[in-house]
Amino acid sequence: MILIKNGLIIEDNKLIKKDILIHNEEIIDIEDEINMDCESIDCKGLLVMPGAIDVHVHFREPGFTDKETIKTGCLSAAKGGVTTVMPMPNLNPCPDCYKNLKLELDIISRDACVHCYPYGAVSVGENQLEASKVEEIHDLVYAISDDGKGVNNISLLEDVMRMAKKYDLVIASHAEDSVDGYLPQGEYVAVRREIELAKKIGCRYHFCHMSTKESFEAIRKARSEGYTNITCEVTPHHLVLNEEMIKDGNYKMNPPLRSEENRKATIEALLDGTAQMIASDHAPHTEEEKKREYNKCPNGIIGLETMVPIIYTEFVKTGKISLNRFLDLMVYNPISVFHLPKRGLKKGYVADLAILDIENPHTYTKDEILSKGKNSPFIGKTYYGFPKYTFVNGKLVYKR
Repeated sequence: MILIKNGLIIEDNKLIKKDILIHNEEIIDIEDEINMDCESIDCKGLLVMPGAIDVHVHFREPGFTDKETIKTGCLSAAKGGVTTVMPMPNLNPCPDCYKNLKLELDIISRDACVHCYPYGAVSVGENQLEASKVEEIHDLVYAISDDGKGVNNISLLEDVMRMAKKYDLVIASHAEDSVDGYLPQGEYVAVRREIELAKKIGCRYHFCHMSTKESFEAIRKARSEGYTNITCEVTPHHLVLNEEMIKDGNYKMNPPLRSEENRKATIEALLDGTAQMIASDHAPHTEEEKKREYNKCPNGIIGLETMVPIIYTEFVKTGKISLNRFLDLMVYNPISVFHLPKRGLKKGYVADLAILDIENPHTYTKDEILSKGKNSPFIGKTYYGFPKYTFVNGKLVYKR
């Protein structure tokens, strides 16, 4: 048994001091005071919350283990207070059939220290020419995506949407039109087109890393018309950075950092509920790759270790969002949208916990990073809410 003493939990938008008792994998008691002769951790002044859920990460294995592995990616997640991750399928081999997905699942079962639910692909090899073998993998995944590429083969996308509807899977879209690419209209033209398809087919459709005012307007309108199966996420970097802040390759990602007007629109979408969740789009690369000149280095930054502190500091601590909304964005909405296993801070639930230091600021350094990638624009930045402890299935998987 493990006893978490004097921690603060969120109840009705307030921080309430409670003791939490963990036995085997579960929370077995939550009381004002528990006295038990067992291992205990004094969490006075620390926020105890259900572990965060990140529905958008890139762990690069199999295929690109010089950038990241499932093991290092999961350690990075644990360090960030993230206890459930969903790795994207831009891998080699691509999880577009049972054989390829099984290879990834076997590595996960061996090396993952957090819950790891991989995506299947929309198309074979993400080549947009042939639909993946959704019928072979539908019971092993919660969602499918060709993330990293916009699906511009509309007939293929319609076919896969019908399969996703049949098997009750989410399609997660990297909305990018082939004509305008990284430009703002490259995103919102694709978003508008895909919304109409999703309305027509009636599948669950999720837009990744939205970043433009027009995209949010289209999603907001669809949801106001009752199409609540159309959802989206936003990233910490699109919420707190804009294109004028770009310094080097560690600020390069896709979608790119946008104008200040688009950053404000991203915040508005977060505040008004148009965006249901935060996702890091954790995308590690080697230092050698990211040191190339800006237009020759690959897209992507790491984000698992800073996602929770950035949102806590910039949005909860400033009063822009409530404590309850913080939990919805980080935990409960991803579960609801993707139909993931239930998590929560209640008796009988699996003990997946992030225990955050919300009283003392911490400056993020390159030396502390557990990801193989060191490509973060947030190195040297100071935030509240970095985890001191992370538990998964009742086991301590990270301690600062």
